[in-house]
Amino acid sequence: MSETILITGAAGQLGQKVIHHLLETEKVPAANIIAATRDPAKLADLAAKGVIARKADFDDAASLEAAFKGVDRLLIISTDALAVPGQRLKQHKAAVDAAAKVGVIHIAYTSMPSPDKSLVTFAPDHLGTENAIKATGIPYTIIRNAWYMDNYLHGMPHNLQSGSWYTGSGEGRVANISREDCARAIAAALASSTNESATYTLTGAESLTADQIAATIADAVGKPLKAMKVTDEQLGQGMRGAGLPDFVADMLVSADANIRAGNFDLATADYEKLTGKKPETLKDFFVAHKAALIA
Repeated sequence: MSETILITGAAGQLGQKVIHHLLETEKVPAANIIAATRDPAKLADLAAKGVIARKADFDDAASLEAAFKGVDRLLIISTDALAVPGQRLKQHKAAVDAAAKVGVIHIAYTSMPSPDKSLVTFAPDHLGTENAIKATGIPYTIIRNAWYMDNYLHGMPHNLQSGSWYTGSGEGRVANISREDCARAIAAALASSTNESATYTLTGAESLTADQIAATIADAVGKPLKAMKVTDEQLGQGMRGAGLPDFVADMLVSADANIRAGNFDLATADYEKLTGKKPETLKDFFVAHKAALIA
């Protein structure tokens, strides 16, 4: 009998894409895939394809145990509980504990690059979760996703209107990867049936500065864009002035600081190792999303 694979956060963007690639790229039978989320009603489209839908609430340990019963491979997609310090790690540990209690044989987890030395505000959540998984003794696959290309789609349309992109990343470099490529690699890892423990860092093929990223965007959409280097304080003030909550502004400022410190400056071959393909380039990503960028 084939192994069962459960994906938490299955109603979210990454979860949906992982399940798509399990079904369409890896050809995993729908009956072997379990999609779990707080509100299974949001999974009606997947259920119609034969995917099993279960309720899993990270704030309810009993629901996690019930959801994880009979599961061979579990993918814990990191939650978005960032507003309250410590809540996300508490949720992740509850999921890890439930997995160990019901006998899951392999745990996969979506982390971030170098969480042990990262300046990003949520890095301790990822490091703590990785350590909790390792402490169970259960074989694991930790997938450290680099900063998504998709993140640029939030503020960049506004930046392109003014022609200025304010950033605290200085001359630091980052090797972005698309959410789609991360999902593709995660699906490949889940479908591999490996019993070995491994950690992969998923990045793009090239590490670029803000000036290079701005030039790439400008070339892709045909509009001028200049990276304006500012201090952490200036960036934070600007974001708060634009109405972002404090915890979001602090997170974004810390991400730029992490780039400036060189902690996101790594380009690995792990995506190709898992998929046999090259990751999408930043230029191709921006060209594909031109309509969203100039909206």
